[in-house]
Amino acid sequence: MAHAILTSTSASVTELKKDPMNTVAAGEGFPIAILNRNEPVFYCVPRKAYEALMDKLEDLELNALADARKGQKTVRVTLDDL
Repeated sequence: MAHAILTSTSASVTELKKDPMNTVAAGEGFPIAILNRNEPVFYCVPRKAYEALMDKLEDLELNALADARKGQKTVRVTLDDL
């Protein structure tokens, strides 16, 4: 059965177990598909890539919230009111 691999770099579970830091480094900052018997089982995502992904997700959620509130009546407040 064919499986989509959504990265340009892949490694086996065995490679990951033998040398995890060099396996992650092989992705040069991008996620790595970890394969078991030539099937992707999970993606190893470096910290910086994961943080960037979470920032983008948060931005999407905030934009959706702003879009949902577009056109609502605005309420003016001062810092003293808060």
